[in-house]
Amino acid sequence: MSKQGDGCCEPLSEQPLAAEQAAEMAAVFKALGDPVRLRLLSLIASGPGGEVCVCELTPAFELSQPTISHHLKLLRQAGLVDSERRGTWVYYRVRPETTDRMAVLLAGVGGVRAAA
Repeated sequence: MSKQGDGCCEPLSEQPLAAEQAAEMAAVFKALGDPVRLRLLSLIASGPGGEVCVCELTPAFELSQPTISHHLKLLRQAGLVDSERRGTWVYYRVRPETTDRMAVLLAGVGGVRAAA
């Protein structure tokens, strides 16, 4: 192991993710590791007014309503979307605080790669 200042490596300019942060973000990225959930998030994010009724999501897939509900549940558990029941229907919207944290994390990783 080299000592700082011996010319081998530059010291880290930024702190890496803490273990707790890494575990939290891994759960978010794991939720997006399925093409159906990634498409659902995209559909919700692009909805008019920033929200979409589940009745609009289900027809976009060749999957059963319970399967779509399961995928939406996983997105909710990961903190990517919020939902609100209005009468019979449930409306979904993206949680910007989670997607913003993902963007910052990915920008930091991209910045390190670009500088290397």
